[in-house]
Amino acid sequence: MDEQTEAAPAAAQDAIAALARQRVEYDDADLELPADTPHGIFARWYEDAGRELGEPNAMVVATDDEAGPAARIVLLKGFDARGFVFYTNYLSAKGRQIEAHPLAALVFPWHDMQRQVRVRGLVSRVTAQESDEYFALRPRGSQIGAAVSEQSQPMRSREEFAQRVEELENRWAGRDVERPSHWGGYRVHPYEIEFWQGRLNRMHDRFLFTSRDGRPAPLDDATTWSAVRLQP
Repeated sequence: MDEQTEAAPAAAQDAIAALARQRVEYDDADLELPADTPHGIFARWYEDAGRELGEPNAMVVATDDEAGPAARIVLLKGFDARGFVFYTNYLSAKGRQIEAHPLAALVFPWHDMQRQVRVRGLVSRVTAQESDEYFALRPRGSQIGAAVSEQSQPMRSREEFAQRVEELENRWAGRDVERPSHWGGYRVHPYEIEFWQGRLNRMHDRFLFTSRDGRPAPLDDATTWSAVRLQP
């Protein structure tokens, strides 16, 4: 028992040392200042990610409330000149945070490509029509799940939840599932977007696009953005 107690700190120190040494050397890629709009660059990078990654639309969404910042992985479901769209339960933790503080940060962590995209922007709900159109594209099981889940609330038991799913399946049997009013989309309207390319010896390339007036701007309008190369 005493030997095990004494060995634990040493093992922990070894694990810490191994973690400190853990690193991946990036390629000697060179990223020149992109002569394009933020929308054009993101569209090309996303196309690249779609060819190389299994889930390129996985992104970190960070929000905030009185308790502090919160982050989670959410799937991107649309992007255009207006911004980046994802869907969720409006009554979930992130939904409540967004409604109280309509700001968000996004991160696309495309590690295998040695790339990263960071976004900051204002958040608003997409139109009901947009939410309806996307909801109709979801698999029926996902539609049922969105309708029955009180997302982020405590679950009394899996059995009770499964029973509620079954009840809703029976209620909508033979009919299209309607989108519940508490579920829909948010659009992040960027006022800042950074493109990050890993390079050898951590001499990374970073290009920051900032809207000229500090407010959300169309991503496809070069006149509304200024760009600067940041130090690694």
